[in-house]
Amino acid sequence: MKIIGNIIWLAFGGIIISIEYAVSSLALMVTIIGIPFGLQTLKLAILALWPFGSDVRQRDEATGCLYIVMNVLWILLGGIWIFLTHMIFGILLGITIIGIPFAMQHFKLAGLAFTPFGKDIVKT
Repeated sequence: MKIIGNIIWLAFGGIIISIEYAVSSLALMVTIIGIPFGLQTLKLAILALWPFGSDVRQRDEATGCLYIVMNVLWILLGGIWIFLTHMIFGILLGITIIGIPFAMQHFKLAGLAFTPFGKDIVKT
């Protein structure tokens, strides 16, 4: 079921979302300051490519001040717009019964897009 969900996800926009995240990741990595943000955007690209069968988990060692500061910077510099976009798509897809599994994937992406620092993607 995961494979079918991922294939449908890719066919209906998942590949486009993943490419957009990968391109923005490369653009962020041009400067040294943008490398940490580019790595987090790359994490979003990987999850957007194959979301079914993946889970987002909080790191155990993610308790320092640096994660909080970087997440606040992320939110202020554009993370809020990515979060809102995934929330809107999730709500729109959640209206129909067929779209509920895809809405759940958008909500998972929204959670990662809001605070990506200190989180890992785990295959389930």
